[in-house]
Amino acid sequence: MNTTSVPHPLSAQGGPETQRASFYRDVVRGLTATPKYLESKYFYDAAGDRLFQQIMQCPEYYLTDCEMEIMQEQAAQIAAAITVQPAAFDLVELGPGDATKSIHLLRRLQESGADFTYYPIDISANVIAQLKKGLPEKLPGLSMQGLNGDYFDMLQQLAARSRRPKVLLFMGANIGNFTPAAAAGICRRLYACLQPGDLLLAGFDLKKHPRIILNAYNDAAGFTREFNLNLLHRINRELQGDFDLLQFEHYPVYDPGSGACKSYLVSRREQEVHIGREVTIHFGQYEPMFMEISQKYSLPETEQLAQETGFTPLTHFTDRRKWFADCLWRK
Repeated sequence: MNTTSVPHPLSAQGGPETQRASFYRDVVRGLTATPKYLESKYFYDAAGDRLFQQIMQCPEYYLTDCEMEIMQEQAAQIAAAITVQPAAFDLVELGPGDATKSIHLLRRLQESGADFTYYPIDISANVIAQLKKGLPEKLPGLSMQGLNGDYFDMLQQLAARSRRPKVLLFMGANIGNFTPAAAAGICRRLYACLQPGDLLLAGFDLKKHPRIILNAYNDAAGFTREFNLNLLHRINRELQGDFDLLQFEHYPVYDPGSGACKSYLVSRREQEVHIGREVTIHFGQYEPMFMEISQKYSLPETEQLAQETGFTPLTHFTDRRKWFADCLWRK
């Protein structure tokens, strides 16, 4: 959980029934696996979006403030770095959330006279609808087209629609929602969606004191716990599940050696859960269900990831405490 919206691909093609079928298939696959897991891309229904907005306001959740500082104070430098070539371009943002961070870059690009079109891509139709309504009011004259669907499907559609150079924003430490091996796979897929000379600005949560990191995923107000449990509520509502949310406990852990911060829901007792009439899932007492990973990096590790996946690291922008970095790479 690293962003204003989920980074994982989820196709919105085919309508609600196709989406429900995919949700059902993925939930059953995860709950019948050993060990059990649920895919964090499904956190973000309307209730999940609201809960994450509350998480970002928590004093423990430093990520938003760190990247906000970068965007507020270094937007001019970032804008200059991505407009070295004066040609018109497409600014594409994956998982924009409410764009409260990227709006600073958008405003600066407008002020500099850059010729660009903003394409926010999100699997949440609610996110795109809110951006289409609110962003033009805040940035009059902004050329914007929102895209609702799977990141890679939308990137392919956009490539077919526009041959202009691309600047891809993958901020909010979205890349941290994958293991390092999976992150490399995502970066290679992003690389394949771009043309030579295109740019990627990726956000990374940097390694720091372990307690600071763990507290960010275990806030005192309990919003992160509710955020995780909300996925069980969504399964109950949309897939006719019968999870008893009181019988699952939120449990985050952080390994400073690997940089992996993981969240689990742990079954408080032995129990059975049903998904519709067809599927029965058995949980042992204290059996964990993996929910998400939030991977942390050092700056050298970000450069290594870039080079391993074909990109050339150009520069990076950090907050004053060097807790967070937005890294600019070129294909």
